[in-house]
Amino acid sequence: MRMMRGSSRRHVRRRVAQGGATMIEVLVSIVITVFGLLALAGLQTRMNAAVLESFQRSQALSLLQDITERMQANQAQDVSYVVGSLGTGDTQPADCSTVAGNRALVDLCEWSNSLKGASETSEDGTTNMGGMIGARGCVEQLQAANPAPSICQPATYRVTIAWQGLNATVAPAVVCGKDLYGTDDSLRRAISSRVIIPLPACS
Repeated sequence: MRMMRGSSRRHVRRRVAQGGATMIEVLVSIVITVFGLLALAGLQTRMNAAVLESFQRSQALSLLQDITERMQANQAQDVSYVVGSLGTGDTQPADCSTVAGNRALVDLCEWSNSLKGASETSEDGTTNMGGMIGARGCVEQLQAANPAPSICQPATYRVTIAWQGLNATVAPAVVCGKDLYGTDDSLRRAISSRVIIPLPACS
């Protein structure tokens, strides 16, 4: 009887020890799972930011091509496209049919609205959603045209689109949008393209 009682006690102790070990294993598993979920959430956040950055750059490239084609199609008024800053915060009207003047001014108005995201709006039509964050466009003349014989120097312009990124990087060298995105200029993104207006009749 004594031997059976001793054996029964040892069996109960073994069960208690096994139960305690199982509880610790469950707690460790929960902790590991929580850390894994937190890491996954952080990865998802970074992926969403990367997707938005990519979307903004593709939008900027599209709008850069848009104004470039407008300038090349209206070469007689190329100087009228020169502008310090268009887009977010400017005074261009939403209805560009009210703009008086030459075709270049209408093009700049429509480009400004595109920079503000007017190509896509919210369901109630009150908020523009098709543009980049704080998008601005700049057109500067790098070289004036000189049609003098034996010179035939075409006009050259630099078109730049700037916007606000989500993560700090190296600040762009171009000045378009500089200091317009807070104190940290490393959040500014910018892409540029040169537009050359040829002189086909020059010789």
